[in-house]
Amino acid sequence: MYFWKKNNAILLTFISSILYFLVAFFLDRTNFLQLFFLWCALFSSTYFLWKKNQHNFPLLVGVSILFRLIFLFAIPNLSQDFYRFIWDGRMILEGFNPYLSLPKIFIEQQKYPINEAISLYKGMGEMNGSHYTNYPPINQLCFLIAAILANKSILGSVIVMRIIIISADIGILYFGKKLLEKLNLPIHNIFLYTLNPFIIIEMTGNLHFEPVMLFFLILSLYQLQQKKWISAGLLLAYSVTVKLIPLLFLPLFFQWFIKKEKTEISSIIKITKLICFYGIILVSIIVLFLPFYSPLFISNYSNSVGLWFRNFEFNGSFYYIAREIGYLFRGYNEIAIIGKIGPLLTILFLIGITFFRRNKSMIELITAMLFGLSFYYFTTTTMHPWYIATLLILSVFTKYRFPLIWSIVIILSYQAYSNEPWKENLWFVSLEYLFVYGYLIWELFIKKPTQKIEWEKLL
Repeated sequence: MYFWKKNNAILLTFISSILYFLVAFFLDRTNFLQLFFLWCALFSSTYFLWKKNQHNFPLLVGVSILFRLIFLFAIPNLSQDFYRFIWDGRMILEGFNPYLSLPKIFIEQQKYPINEAISLYKGMGEMNGSHYTNYPPINQLCFLIAAILANKSILGSVIVMRIIIISADIGILYFGKKLLEKLNLPIHNIFLYTLNPFIIIEMTGNLHFEPVMLFFLILSLYQLQQKKWISAGLLLAYSVTVKLIPLLFLPLFFQWFIKKEKTEISSIIKITKLICFYGIILVSIIVLFLPFYSPLFISNYSNSVGLWFRNFEFNGSFYYIAREIGYLFRGYNEIAIIGKIGPLLTILFLIGITFFRRNKSMIELITAMLFGLSFYYFTTTTMHPWYIATLLILSVFTKYRFPLIWSIVIILSYQAYSNEPWKENLWFVSLEYLFVYGYLIWELFIKKPTQKIEWEKLL
């Protein structure tokens, strides 16, 4: 017992490192039992590591970075998206507009405009290669940097992109801690995100660029808390041009700027600031997209984004329930109708919490963001695992922890990849959401308001 007390950090770090090494270099996503075992083992070892050392901030920072570096030279084995990232970056380097061309057309015509074109196309798959890219400009800049530094090596490009993602996570750790301090919240909350195995595997391991988006988002919120709304607007625009999802948050800033004032003049000033804030975001987004503009750009990009609402189905929640009900009446192609209703419901929900919920403090604002985005994810047709990253970092600054539970049970969605051909088992999907909604209901309606939520009480 004495040995364990004095050396638990070393032992748990060693065990976790071995587990991450196995995930990085030996895991096959079609082997769900292997993936499930490693996933559960990592969350268990991380839980004990955090519980025993939660007040040793430098130690947890060090192991958070160490676990990410284990993936540095590994080719992602749970996602194929990175092949398209590399393709887009190399296309830009060669002078092509990635929003105007399809990889599939080049391959069918036996034209290879970039290095390793055939390998990249085979890696991304025919479905990905037959759609126009939907990655915004700052994300494309990351791909271009990888192309500039490693134009002839897939592994080299992976390493460059991984360094960018790791750097973004370090930035989230730094500014997330500072924002927690400003809000008088425990600084070790940041490790609910930074040390989370889901984040390390899905972001650093699988090369999803949510950390870059979230770095700009957290820095924007930090600047807003510092009353630097101009730089906050610029940073929020950068966040949107990595991933479009922060666009959903724009209505929620209304109350932050329009607070109850004593004089009419001050109210006018607040309204002017709000308009300028939105103007900065809009103009910045347009400027960042301008280098890629052409008459076909808007059509191609909107069609590509629209595919998520018209064609794709994965790990849905309420959508799957609505789809089954729809089958009773129509019997086919329910996504064509339901896929349009979900975004409309999200807009109405966001309008509701914008005007009928108090969002004047930073914690209230972030909580509104958390539930606004959660509503969208609960009703969407496609819920990929890496989407949860945004919910997880937002929850760090609130009293709610259901995104943490979701980050654990999201592994159940990977069961679909163990089937050949790919097919979801709705029992696994149902079990996933049973945990998520069960914990959410407990937090909203059952848990005592004064009860303190700590990570060790969640598992």
